[in-house]
Amino acid sequence: MARPVLERCLALLLRAVSRLLLVLLALFQPFRPRNWRPVPPAVRPLLLLSGLELARRIRRRQVKCVDVIEAYISRIKDVNPIVNALVAERFAAALKEAQQVDNRLAEGSEDEKSLEESVPYLGVPFTVKEAFALEGSPNSAGLVSRKNVIALTDAAVVTNLRKAGAIPLGVTNCSELCMWYESSNHLYGTTRNPYNVDRIAGGSSGGEGSIIAAAGSVMGVGSDIGGSIRMPAFFNGIFGHKPTTGLIPNGGQFPDATGLRMEFLCTGPMCRYAEDLIPMFKVMAGPNISKVKLDEEVFIRKVKFYSMEHDGGSPIVSKVDNELIHAHRRLIEYLEVQFGVQVQQVKIHKMKYAFQMWSAMMSSPGTDGKEPESFKDLMGDCRKEMKPLWELMKKILGLSQHTLPAIGLGIVEDLAKVNRRSNAKLINMCQNLQAEFSSLLGDDGVFLYPSHPKIAPRHHHPKLMPFNFAYTAIFNVIGLPVTQCPLGLSKDGLPLGIQLVANHHNDHLCLGVAQHLESAFGGWRNPGAP
Repeated sequence: MARPVLERCLALLLRAVSRLLLVLLALFQPFRPRNWRPVPPAVRPLLLLSGLELARRIRRRQVKCVDVIEAYISRIKDVNPIVNALVAERFAAALKEAQQVDNRLAEGSEDEKSLEESVPYLGVPFTVKEAFALEGSPNSAGLVSRKNVIALTDAAVVTNLRKAGAIPLGVTNCSELCMWYESSNHLYGTTRNPYNVDRIAGGSSGGEGSIIAAAGSVMGVGSDIGGSIRMPAFFNGIFGHKPTTGLIPNGGQFPDATGLRMEFLCTGPMCRYAEDLIPMFKVMAGPNISKVKLDEEVFIRKVKFYSMEHDGGSPIVSKVDNELIHAHRRLIEYLEVQFGVQVQQVKIHKMKYAFQMWSAMMSSPGTDGKEPESFKDLMGDCRKEMKPLWELMKKILGLSQHTLPAIGLGIVEDLAKVNRRSNAKLINMCQNLQAEFSSLLGDDGVFLYPSHPKIAPRHHHPKLMPFNFAYTAIFNVIGLPVTQCPLGLSKDGLPLGIQLVANHHNDHLCLGVAQHLESAFGGWRNPGAP
């Protein structure tokens, strides 16, 4: 009885402190100009087509590949000074590769069908999160000490996309070491949201989310160990998919996962148009794609839907915004009225402890008993261990090369290792939660859950609500596939969205539902368009 009372008191205290800090932040920045504007809307027709449609038109020689690449380069030059998403470009090389595509097609030695089968994304531009190796591009993961690191080869997933004919335009910003939900670091600065540049683009794949939503790229490569695909996709109103664990290769990114974290880190597709999700997934996964049923048609009437509007009231996580709850309810009403399905409301009490379970699992040794590589070691680029408290003092004095969230994570990591007994209980709770979800969803269930409790916050505000990523992180540690699906815009013109969760190796269900909801709710909205 005492524990729930204590939790309620802690919740009230934390929320009061958070509100006070938000007020102080506003008071101490009274003259900081607010940039309420979105980026200018994309108007060139080539920028408003899916990757599949671009590839189709290129194969049929209805449009030249060079014209497609030039259109995207022009768009990036227009919007990137505003959003700061692309941090290194390879425009000259991309144009050269586009000309090679046009020359190949001009020869006429390959028919359209064989091209579609062998190079399904021939000539289509894409972007890559800077944490992934793209030959000739920086690969720092936002760490100042790695500012001179240039990738000598491509990451496995980049290789797969290039083999499918896609052309990389450059690499995009991320949070320091990919472990925070605002993409900001001391190497490249802060990435902004194309719907309102005063708002965050999310993280850690925030550069991808921003440049794709701004129509500077049609699709891209992200990674996700706590929501790093889904949060940027949500904040920027695009689609993002965290696959079932182990389907898409993670090799060739920094930092790579070690120990149990290898089971939590997922590479996945991010795109503006839902019809690109499955073809991208197939290309990125390579031979592993045989483990899932992506070609199986999804009939909405046959899907069993389950829903939770919030996590049950965690004392360390923000309440879900009312507009997100209303969007959630509109979705349920649509499914029930249009398809006659009964969306079952469920209460999964363990979700209240999502952050604690994620933290315990992330700090756990691997199956071989070895401790995972510490965040402190990574911050020192594996040469010198960073001392978090000392680094915090340096930060206060303006002498640190690290961001405050990265330093904070180093402190939290130390604390998580102190209480092993509590961690053991949380790990057991997480395993039970995984079994509970597996039993609930079966092979025909989809779970509806908020992508985040807050609509895209203003810059720096995540520091005052650091555990809100628990809404996405919990699905990493239980290994389930999740698709973030846009659900229109808020009254302030910011994206709304929902997580669609399926059981292990049932990725086709959440992807299929997302494709249907795109036509019902409008999918990606052109920022700045009337």
